[in-house]
Amino acid sequence: MVRTPETYVDYRVSIAYVGTVLKYLGVTPLFPLVLALYYGEDPLPFVATSVVMIGFGALLERLDQRNDLGNREAFLLVSLAWLLVPLAGTVPYLFAGTGTVATPINALFESMSGFTTTGATVLGEISVERHGHAMLMWRQLTQWLGGMGILVLMVAILPELSVGGAQIMNQEAPGLSIEKLTPRIQETARALWGIYAGFTVLAALVYYGLHLANLAPNMDLYNAVAHALTTLPTGGFSPQARSVEAFKPVVQWAVMPFMLIAGTNFALFWHVLKGDPRRLTDNSEVRGYVLAIAGFGAVISAVLFSGVGLAETPANVGLIPGNFEDALRQGLFQVIAIVTTTGYASMDVNAWDASAQTILLFAYFLGGSAGSAAGSIKIIRWVLVQKAIGRSLFTSVHPDAVRPIRLKQEIVEEDTILDVFVFVGLFVTLFVLSTILLYLDSFRTPAVTLSGLEAMSVAIATLGNVGPGYGVVGPMDSFLPFSDAAKLYMIFLMWIGRLEVLSVLVILSPSFWQR
Repeated sequence: MVRTPETYVDYRVSIAYVGTVLKYLGVTPLFPLVLALYYGEDPLPFVATSVVMIGFGALLERLDQRNDLGNREAFLLVSLAWLLVPLAGTVPYLFAGTGTVATPINALFESMSGFTTTGATVLGEISVERHGHAMLMWRQLTQWLGGMGILVLMVAILPELSVGGAQIMNQEAPGLSIEKLTPRIQETARALWGIYAGFTVLAALVYYGLHLANLAPNMDLYNAVAHALTTLPTGGFSPQARSVEAFKPVVQWAVMPFMLIAGTNFALFWHVLKGDPRRLTDNSEVRGYVLAIAGFGAVISAVLFSGVGLAETPANVGLIPGNFEDALRQGLFQVIAIVTTTGYASMDVNAWDASAQTILLFAYFLGGSAGSAAGSIKIIRWVLVQKAIGRSLFTSVHPDAVRPIRLKQEIVEEDTILDVFVFVGLFVTLFVLSTILLYLDSFRTPAVTLSGLEAMSVAIATLGNVGPGYGVVGPMDSFLPFSDAAKLYMIFLMWIGRLEVLSVLVILSPSFWQR
């Protein structure tokens, strides 16, 4: 297709590549299919999903003969892929017709939450007895596929996508830009996915090892694999209704380091494996990331230890006040889960009072490192904002001084600084607008009563791809009571949040489609 002033974006190329992505993802339902056969459950939902993905993908592929993938086509490809893949991911839920995810909007909410690694759920009842081992594992698998990026995975395995791989990965990968680890972008994608998969396997082995050592009786092989699949993508889905609270404290301690790893730039682990560990230890973003978690963790743990931050009659708090280990574990676990946007819970934060919840709310805006699986704003942007503010204060006193901002001993371009402020401004604006809209919508929904703090938690939980919030959307509850209109809006927030706002806004702007 030749571009003209009327068709400056060759959308057929983008749609055809989305078809390729869907076609190859059609093999992923085979994993829950095998589980369904093993547990004696219905395999047809996964057969149907595989047929739909492969068949529909093959049809879309026929729309174009694979012209070059330009920058605009890459923008469109990424945005469309993150809409159509979650849409295809609804097929198992709809085909099975079981539970609250059997309706189209709820199924799309659950699927979008899975692939974007948000972890918000509309399952009214999370239980193997009701949904089956295979269906809940599909739910886990969607998060693992979305964690390092479905298109980064496709770049890693498909030669035809490696041509425009750099544009694709820079639009999809979380953070400012992806570090090119090798001369070929396809090898970089393979390296990132290899590290990601390796840590997933290690997490599963550690979790299951606790079971074999009789330290965690209910962390069987199924639960070990299921939780590993949602720890490394910072997803937070769990086949247990009470999340990680369902397991012994030793499991919660074991999960924490893997959440920390998941929120760290995976490219840094590549350098560690290549014999350069200083790239990890000397990284300013990593230092900011660790300090933020340590600071928030210390404050929350102290608040819980003193008992000040607990509601007067929490039913599930146990012995936190005055118990150092309990307070440290609960406070640190929740902070790590929120900063990394994993969204697991070791206790119900609805048992906390407004002071502790407000402190934790600030952690929702941090996010992990660029190049990690984490969502939200990202530590690197906050580092650059802090440096830019510091420079502004300095130049106010010394107006003739020239003081470039440096990161990793390299000068950061002024356009990059501007982009960071634009992103943060858009993110905060969208958060404020969403808080107002969701708060107002709650007044017309009898089953939903939101305070201002709870409305803010709903907005940032979905826009930042964090997962749980406060009140009716607490970690042991679900987003089910919201109206269909609110759920559709939150689906939009999860989509735009995963693609870091600008990628979606670009294709929605008229200038994108014009010369």
